[in-house]
Amino acid sequence: MSNPDIIYTKVDEAPELASASFLPIIQKFAAAAGVTVGTKDISLAGRIIATFPEALTAEQRIDDDLAELGRLVKTPEANVVKLPNISASVPQLVAAIEELQSQGYALPDYPEDPQTDEEKAVRAKYDGIKGSAVNPVLREGNSDRRAAKAVKSYAQNNPHRMGEWTADSKTRVASMDGNDFRSNEVSTTLAADTVAKIVLETVDGETVLKDGLSFPAGTVVDATFMSAAALDDFLEAEIAKTKKERILFSLHMKATMMKVSDPIIFGHAVKAFLKPVFDKFGAEMNALGVNPNQGLGAVLEKVEGNAEIIAAIDASMADQPPMYMVDSDHGITNLHVPSDVIIDASMPALIRAGGKGWAPDGKEADAVCVIPDNSYAPVYDETIKFFKANGKLNPATAGTVQNIGLMAQKAEEYGSHPTTFEIAETGTVKMILDDGTVLHNHDVQAGDIWRSASARKAAIEDWVNLAISRQKAEGCEAVFWLDETRAHDAELITYVTPILEAAGVSDKFQIMAPREATRAALETITAGKNHIAITGNVLRDYLTDLFPILELATSAKMLSIVKLMQGGGLFETGAGGSAPKHVQQVQAENHLRWDSLGEFTALGESFQFLAENRSNAKAKILGEAVDAATQGILDNNRSPSRKVGEPDNRDSHYWFARYWAEALAAQSDDADLAAHFAPIAKALADGETAIVAELAAAQGTPADLGGYYKTDPAKTAAVMRPSATLNAIIG
Repeated sequence: MSNPDIIYTKVDEAPELASASFLPIIQKFAAAAGVTVGTKDISLAGRIIATFPEALTAEQRIDDDLAELGRLVKTPEANVVKLPNISASVPQLVAAIEELQSQGYALPDYPEDPQTDEEKAVRAKYDGIKGSAVNPVLREGNSDRRAAKAVKSYAQNNPHRMGEWTADSKTRVASMDGNDFRSNEVSTTLAADTVAKIVLETVDGETVLKDGLSFPAGTVVDATFMSAAALDDFLEAEIAKTKKERILFSLHMKATMMKVSDPIIFGHAVKAFLKPVFDKFGAEMNALGVNPNQGLGAVLEKVEGNAEIIAAIDASMADQPPMYMVDSDHGITNLHVPSDVIIDASMPALIRAGGKGWAPDGKEADAVCVIPDNSYAPVYDETIKFFKANGKLNPATAGTVQNIGLMAQKAEEYGSHPTTFEIAETGTVKMILDDGTVLHNHDVQAGDIWRSASARKAAIEDWVNLAISRQKAEGCEAVFWLDETRAHDAELITYVTPILEAAGVSDKFQIMAPREATRAALETITAGKNHIAITGNVLRDYLTDLFPILELATSAKMLSIVKLMQGGGLFETGAGGSAPKHVQQVQAENHLRWDSLGEFTALGESFQFLAENRSNAKAKILGEAVDAATQGILDNNRSPSRKVGEPDNRDSHYWFARYWAEALAAQSDDADLAAHFAPIAKALADGETAIVAELAAAQGTPADLGGYYKTDPAKTAAVMRPSATLNAIIG
């Protein structure tokens, strides 16, 4: 299907398992309206396979679907439903490679320490896959994220459990007070189209770190660095302080999206926590291939069998404060795997739990939340202080925080990967324009982390205008979360203010630094009112997990619309941070607790977009019926349960199909559609007993998916479509 009306992305883990059950339903219903639904593979395994065609057989090779989608989203024809994909850390990437190799794919190993030109070329290809390889390619528009009205209403009528906050909680946020990315940032707006390079000048000469950078006029270009020495001093001090406080130590980073800088920072934390071990055995561990950036788990694997080092690690761990645990039953700590603790999921979960994290003994305890860079840490710090003073949020009465996020054209930090460097030796990093002008410069030491990021004029202007449109539609409090004392934000404000004035809406908006904006938003939703947070890219990511998890218990149910700048539409289905545990439960118990509500809401928007842009009246009716089916899922409590033996994701898809068919059969705008779906609705209703029984019978025993990163399609279909009765109706 070369040019389908709607593209539904093939991804990873739980969302992809859910697709095996749900996508056949979508395609069956869409076909009745003449709407085609195709797929494109942006999964981690798919991206790896597409990157190394020369290593594979003709049968194994696949097209580079991500590149094709990257071209499509720059056209008015784009209509993409994007599910959450893995933003791979190095351990995830290595695990995926090993699995594919075991399945017969002759892929090269990931070179941890490339020496030859060939190894360096392989490493460069793999580095293009890890981290946020997908989102910057597809997000050619800015973000409009909010809770759908039906979802918000359900959450208020069925409030989830919230942990209790007390004023004497010892939980706190710790961040550097200087020499971090926030304090060292410089920024400027380019007056003309510009070509630049980044160089490191040392006593031995000049090294070009990046050449051929091209920026159109009006681009905001930043540069900053984090001092490695200051980071180490901060971590050492916080570990000692946490030990005295007798609370848990935790580190909250985003080593997936920030795939260059954050794994390095993570490695510094591992070394700081095991400082006596690295001080004594550093050279020996280096010879064993130890890379602390890959986490404590990888360290333990590399030193396995070396009794002296293992004993030193055990002694060091015993002498340090207790660690926030990912899995206390299996001894998996916060520092084991960089991708296990992702700040935008981990911090909201801790806050929702009343500031508690899991201790090594399996009990809950207060924790220090270490967020080294101070750019956005104040958001979490202020949230914790607010709840200590005011108690937990009440989801039954809380208003909602919507978000308009600047993310188009690789805006801000998430576009910084090609221009982020761990400095090899002491010197000065300079960004030099093609006319010889030095745009930015920093004196740096060996080990410092230097980066540059940018935001383009067209993307910024589109973001501000999207905010104006959203505020007009909602009529509620709207705040630009910008700090006039931060270099980058000050440049953005010079765009925001005149656009608001020209539109005559300056009185409808406020501009606040993130800390003050956080308190304003919390006060607003506590009073039952609504707030629109208009933010940059990273804050968009953080807030669209933080507030939904507090309001709805999950961010997977958010309506996420990306209005592509060339007129197309990208409809995202929510976060996938808990997807790994979901897959593990399927493998052990054949129960998938993944909730497809995000897919339901995105699908409805996709059909409505198709109707508006292709003048397809039948697509409009399909979209309206999707909304009715989504409401039916919520009203009748048909969402998946967490426990084996109870209804799961597959059951919710049956009920969604039934409610969808019933809504289409009942509508009077299109007699042909009503006639087509009436027998389908009847068959789904008449088959209820058999279908529910067949779905229930599938649970309780281990499920063979044929893989984790690359599952076997036939085996996955057998697991996710176990009802012969339902399959006969859907086809």
